[in-house]
Amino acid sequence: MPYYDYLCDACGPFTELRPMARSAERCDCPACGTPAPRAFFTTPFLASMDKGARVAHATNEKAAHEPKTLKNLGHGSGCGCCNGKAKPKAVYRADGAKTFPAARPWMISH
Repeated sequence: MPYYDYLCDACGPFTELRPMARSAERCDCPACGTPAPRAFFTTPFLASMDKGARVAHATNEKAAHEPKTLKNLGHGSGCGCCNGKAKPKAVYRADGAKTFPAARPWMISH
């Protein structure tokens, strides 16, 4: 069960351990017994989670505003068309035939 923060008008803030199904309900103040509404004072306790859960939360947060697609992923670090470093290896002659002058002159092209 998670911890939730509540704010009593008379006594101030307090934290209670409650089931998630009852998180939106008012909680009785432990000092005076008055029903208090839920308040948000602290961030979720992510530091006490196991590493797998933290990584999953971080992944979901990144994907919320910009999901991974082929368009924004690119082709990777060795891609010749995206990084601008490599020149195309194929050269087209005047008759439209493709040739590779710098690499494997013995190889027959398709």
